[in-house]
Amino acid sequence: MSGKSLSRLGTLRRRLLAWYRSSARPLPWRKTHNPYRILVSEVMLQQTQVNRVLIHYRRFLKRFPTLRSLSRAGTADVLRAWRGMGYNNRAVRLRNLAKEVCATMGGRLPGTVGALRSLPGIGRYTAGAVACFAFGLPVAMVDTNIQRVLNRLFPAPQKGSDIWRTAEDILPSKNAYSWNQALMELGALICTASSPRCSDCPVSALCPSAFAVRSTFRKPAKAEPGKDGIPDRIYRGRIIEVLRHLDGGRSIHVRQLGKRIKRNFTAGDLPWLRTLLSGLVRDGLVFLRARSGNEYVSFAE
Repeated sequence: MSGKSLSRLGTLRRRLLAWYRSSARPLPWRKTHNPYRILVSEVMLQQTQVNRVLIHYRRFLKRFPTLRSLSRAGTADVLRAWRGMGYNNRAVRLRNLAKEVCATMGGRLPGTVGALRSLPGIGRYTAGAVACFAFGLPVAMVDTNIQRVLNRLFPAPQKGSDIWRTAEDILPSKNAYSWNQALMELGALICTASSPRCSDCPVSALCPSAFAVRSTFRKPAKAEPGKDGIPDRIYRGRIIEVLRHLDGGRSIHVRQLGKRIKRNFTAGDLPWLRTLLSGLVRDGLVFLRARSGNEYVSFAE
């Protein structure tokens, strides 16, 4: 970087970190360095707004306070504890990760990005977040909020590995935890996608995009596969909800399940329902068994 660029970066860091110290939300996962608790928060925050995670985070940890307790849980118990979060396969992937860590790593999450990425369901961002927020490593990371902030602060065309390189280039040698949290917080509260609040931004004077961004173009949503105008993902959620209310490890007949999740369910809907169930089986959420010529559905073991 040139001297001018380094000076700008230094000012940017000071202003953003000062803003974060005074304005950061007191989120519970920011009050711990426990690797398991950090991991749970990061998995919950995938595709889910903070306000919803706040409702369920403590409840889930009360039910499964340690990685080992989660590793011993059955699918039904995990999905009942996950109720209200959506994207239920995240809960099963988290439990499966816990099983592997307990079986091969003595029940302790590893402290390096490489080792974390070797675990099932852990991508580049989540590995970096756990390494930085739990183990204090100076690791750059890029989530949706950080990508938006960096694209506006450094508006040269950036995609894929380019944005990660930018994140690594501007990462301070010290205080990486607060820096990464500050970038995410700025994207979540100020530098939003549709209505950025440039007048409230602590670094607007250093941002080439300040007051020029009106909205982020969003591609029209693709039509989702579904039935009778209801997306299949809603029906998947209904299936899980029906199973949650079964006593113990009971199962339910496929036709009865169909009638519980869809009004006016008929035999003609069976192929569609079986397709939904096959997807849930692949995700490790449910189990299909044949008994006396009939099909029954239960939570996976």
